[in-house]
Amino acid sequence: MGTYRLHVRQKIKASKDKVWDFISSPRNLKIITPEHMGFDIITPGLPEKMYAGMMIEYQVQALPGYKTRWLTEITQVQPGDFFIDEQRSGPYKLWHHQHHLAPDENGTIMTDIVHYIPPFGLLGDLANQLIIKRQLNAIFEYRRIALERKFP
Repeated sequence: MGTYRLHVRQKIKASKDKVWDFISSPRNLKIITPEHMGFDIITPGLPEKMYAGMMIEYQVQALPGYKTRWLTEITQVQPGDFFIDEQRSGPYKLWHHQHHLAPDENGTIMTDIVHYIPPFGLLGDLANQLIIKRQLNAIFEYRRIALERKFP
């Protein structure tokens, strides 16, 4: 059973404050998630901005025909700079996702670092090689395009 790491870096043509304002709102998660994932936030009455200790529950289609619930906790927030979300229950054995923002001469650099462990031990390792890694890369590519549309 392995621990895997995904590292994605994106340049966004907007100020760090504007990017932070967008990504720190839980309501915008659906905008940057592919439609085929059937992503829906279940938690009622979410505030405008996330905060440390905030719990967000989603429903997501992890695989075709398989919907699951995913509960994440926002464990750390440094307003304007970064936040971290960690899975409390859901499709992975471990999910730890760091979102970092840094100013750039023409906008903002957003860096995501995800550490994850697939479920099912050795079968999960095989699934990671065949499906999961490719699926995660496609999700982040979709997000890259969505953010380019949001901040042209």
